[in-house]
Amino acid sequence: QVQLVESGGGLVQAGGSLRLSCAASGSILSINTMGWYRQAPGKERGLVARIMPGGNTNYAASVKGRFTISRDNAKNTVYLQMNSLKADDTAVYYCKMNLVKRDYSALEVWGQGTLVTVSS
Repeated sequence: QVQLVESGGGLVQAGGSLRLSCAASGSILSINTMGWYRQAPGKERGLVARIMPGGNTNYAASVKGRFTISRDNAKNTVYLQMNSLKADDTAVYYCKMNLVKRDYSALEVWGQGTLVTVSS
């Protein structure tokens, strides 16, 4: 069993900052791609940022220059530092990890989601 636990969401004023964390636990051998996605009301879930095992990153155009994704492989944790937040960033944020379990099976797992609300 593998679980992702997210934290760090909340209410912030426009222009402010938040840091999201997502920690994986369970029978994990290795973690490949780690990513953050978000879903605003009435919209589809979309990629915010992802980070590969070697540290390469991809960002959605709407967050580039404001958000930074990072990972701590020793802690099986991915972070999302969000600066200069805008009302349009309001959404439920989900982490996702592609990993290999100790039985050598591959697994894609999602976090439960954390709500970020940016007031204008």
